[in-house]
Amino acid sequence: MPKSKRLMELMMAVNRKRRFKVQELADEFGVSTRTILRDLQELSELGVPLYSEVGPHGGYQVLRERVLPPIAFTEVEAVAVFFAAHALRHYSSLPFEAESVSALRKFYLHMPGDVRDRIDSMKDRLDFIAPTRWKEAPCLGLVLEAAVGQKVLAVEYESEEKGVSNRQIQPVFVYANQGFWYCTAYCFLRQGYRLFRCDRIRSAVYDTSGLEPLELEYSHPAWREEAEPPQDPVCIRARLSRKGVQRCEAEIWLSLQLHADGGGIIDRVVPRAELPFYAEFFIGLGDEVILEEPEELREAIRIKLSAMLTRYAAKEGKD
Repeated sequence: MPKSKRLMELMMAVNRKRRFKVQELADEFGVSTRTILRDLQELSELGVPLYSEVGPHGGYQVLRERVLPPIAFTEVEAVAVFFAAHALRHYSSLPFEAESVSALRKFYLHMPGDVRDRIDSMKDRLDFIAPTRWKEAPCLGLVLEAAVGQKVLAVEYESEEKGVSNRQIQPVFVYANQGFWYCTAYCFLRQGYRLFRCDRIRSAVYDTSGLEPLELEYSHPAWREEAEPPQDPVCIRARLSRKGVQRCEAEIWLSLQLHADGGGIIDRVVPRAELPFYAEFFIGLGDEVILEEPEELREAIRIKLSAMLTRYAAKEGKD
């Protein structure tokens, strides 16, 4: 086997094993232990973080992050990967922020000059816009780790309605929408599933109280609604115009029912406590929505509009 091919396969083997002995690799590759030692030295010089342990039970192990073997990309694939990562720059927080920047820099610098020139010219012609949110989510990485490892977190959470509270949560799913990061999690305080805005998690650490994690299944963002009926439920039904549908398409939590003419229906059951939010939401849609029920939501909208009219009428009178 040519040395270059052996080094490539050796890199993949040590990444796969993480812990190994020289004789084990020598037997696997059919070479002497001296050859394997020389190859391991070359891998170490290339950046593979190897650590040797002496003694009868010693050997080698891979430390920290594993170094992946080179991957051959076509020019179009390389451009696609670059812009997929480049698009994330609009988010003020990312689960792997420093790593994303580092990977993008490496990817760009090791491209041929003509490919870099093509990317530079495309930057002025192509972008993936997400709303810029100035409030960061410093606990986002830990929340994602807890979701993957199914661990319980002790968090300090800031809610618009209830202020700051201490919670024990078990994250299930993390997703981004309209520039915000959200986490569906089981809340042990409320004894049910809740949706958390990650930028409102002021602090988070792994829980040390001895609380046992639950066996929760992975699912998509709408899973919270399927998993647990809302408390004190209220049915909201509204008709949207074509333009109203266009303005609501980005709101994945609405679960719109579309019509052939481009209009649509909002038909969902929500907690009664969320009606003030829906009152403001429907006011923002203006003439593009007709709210059919519930009557208490219609009344809440009338009260808000009356207060706005009074405020601006008073201002005009002073002027």
